[in-house]
Amino acid sequence: MKKINLQGMLYDEKSSYRQGPKLAPPLIREAYHSDSSNYHAENGNLINPALIDDKGDFTINSYFDIETITSKNLQKNIPLLTFGGDHSITFPIIKAFHAVYGKLDILHIDAHSDLYEDFEGDTHSHACPFYNIMKNGLAENLYQVGIRTLNTKQLANAERFGVKINEMKDFESFKMPVFKNPLYLSVDIDALDPAFAPGVSHHEPGGLSTRQVIQIIQDINGSLVGADIVEYNPNRDLNSMTAMVCGKLFKEISSKMI
Repeated sequence: MKKINLQGMLYDEKSSYRQGPKLAPPLIREAYHSDSSNYHAENGNLINPALIDDKGDFTINSYFDIETITSKNLQKNIPLLTFGGDHSITFPIIKAFHAVYGKLDILHIDAHSDLYEDFEGDTHSHACPFYNIMKNGLAENLYQVGIRTLNTKQLANAERFGVKINEMKDFESFKMPVFKNPLYLSVDIDALDPAFAPGVSHHEPGGLSTRQVIQIIQDINGSLVGADIVEYNPNRDLNSMTAMVCGKLFKEISSKMI
């Protein structure tokens, strides 16, 4: 029996700086299957293809198609993991999850809080998904980790919606929240310091190490119903280094899901 559903969103039309994340999903799969590693997560769980119902990659003609596709691929009590794509995909994905699970808790690992009301005139920019999620009441709690680009506008929106932010400068004080609702995990690969993950559009120095992100995932204590890995930009990668990081995180997230 399949234990995890997987989908890829070939979409980066809402990227504000560089495009390229729409190329990522097949390359993350390739890294996951690479003979240079194996299918085991660090806790010993075997994340082999027999556990995964891979729905494939989807070319997105309209931004709003993302919610429709996710709704078709989402089955209650079978976790769904999404390869992006830019971070704008998370808002329509969460809309689909909310229709099935009701209000969610969200753990968001990122360099950016993505709490702009609009960015460069686009209310659905990849800089806006968590503003839209909270404005529409789709999540009861939003916890953000690794943030290091807060400005006054985003800080005001965080306060408006009661977002709990652990900034990167205060990471040593981070403690895993106790999640009371179904949990969704959103991992923006630029949460990592560029030294660990150069293949992103927005290099933001001073970030998390690969080890720290893995530890956050391993410490999750809630019912993980969904997740995404977004903003990997193969056009900026070095020797598939970031792809392998994505593949590693996929196995660790999947281990938590099963």
